[in-house]
Amino acid sequence: MDIAQNSVAAGARHIWLTVSENEQGYFVFSVRDDGKGMDSEMLQRVRDPFVTSRTTRKVGMGIPFIDMVTQQCGGHLELQSAPGKGTELTAYFAADNIDRP
Repeated sequence: MDIAQNSVAAGARHIWLTVSENEQGYFVFSVRDDGKGMDSEMLQRVRDPFVTSRTTRKVGMGIPFIDMVTQQCGGHLELQSAPGKGTELTAYFAADNIDRP
């Protein structure tokens, strides 16, 4: 839910949520939006919990947390974004991992 709220905060008019299981044995969760997007510098830094665009607090835990959980479950996180184009976050969880949420 936190990731979708990021889309709203980024001014997205449309948010697409996708949940599937792929042929490689991953449970895949994706959030794509048409919000303001991130530049390449922010995209490189956004996995750091002490990097956030919010002004109300100095930490941003949503992306760092989902990145950590995917790795703990034998998966990975992909992020794509461009200013003015929106952002897509795709989390891959090994479907057979006992720790998969």
